[in-house]
Amino acid sequence: MSRKFRTVVVDDEQYAVDFIISVIGEYCPELEVAGKANNVTEGIEVIEKEKPDLVLLDVEMPNGTGFDLLSHFPEKNFDVIFITAFNHYAIKAIKFSAVDYILKPININEFVEAVSRVIRKQTDSNIRLNEKFRILMENLRTPTPSRLAIPTAEGMEYLNPRDIIRIEADRSYSRFYLTGDRKMLVSRNLKEYQDLLGDRYFFRPHNSFLINLRFVKKFVRKDGGYIEMADGSQIPVSRNRKDIFLVHMSRFRG
Repeated sequence: MSRKFRTVVVDDEQYAVDFIISVIGEYCPELEVAGKANNVTEGIEVIEKEKPDLVLLDVEMPNGTGFDLLSHFPEKNFDVIFITAFNHYAIKAIKFSAVDYILKPININEFVEAVSRVIRKQTDSNIRLNEKFRILMENLRTPTPSRLAIPTAEGMEYLNPRDIIRIEADRSYSRFYLTGDRKMLVSRNLKEYQDLLGDRYFFRPHNSFLINLRFVKKFVRKDGGYIEMADGSQIPVSRNRKDIFLVHMSRFRG
């Protein structure tokens, strides 16, 4: 029999705690509820006592946030799934850091998928867990997260978005072209990275390309119009995106 993952649930709404525990009992046989808490202080006490593998953690609570709770543990030997009713600034930092989260009201399928992802990653060392949460806390301190977690065969690589020249769609994958002539193939689609990186520094001139405006060298009108990037690549511009691109560039301050 495989071991169960000891789990602590921390949420200030008791009905949410009860619902999560019932979902675990019915849909997540890999988990064992080791404790529960309704605020940051209780959560810290339960985690210190039970030493869980996984914490299901509310973001907003009356006496502090889930991030305050995490800050209490300089060395973390447990993984986290954030649960929040607020799709606010913190979600972007969480996504950039590749930490799992679920929005309330909780969708059971999304909950089960998040748990499955965490269990698949339980081979991660404590070093990797602590690096992931260190990047999360770093990203929370700035309106524009500074490190983007990219899944690799070995674990995670954390990129500065400033080092991304362009990203190209490759079916359901994304191919990153980085400074220093580096390339990466990532098993996520281009739309995900468009949503993450936003439109302040990045622009999607064509369905298959996302470019960093900092590396735009020039726009060429011939052959239907294309963008020449600093690495010499020529990126096509869709007819209905051409004027939008030119407006973006006229206002761009990199």
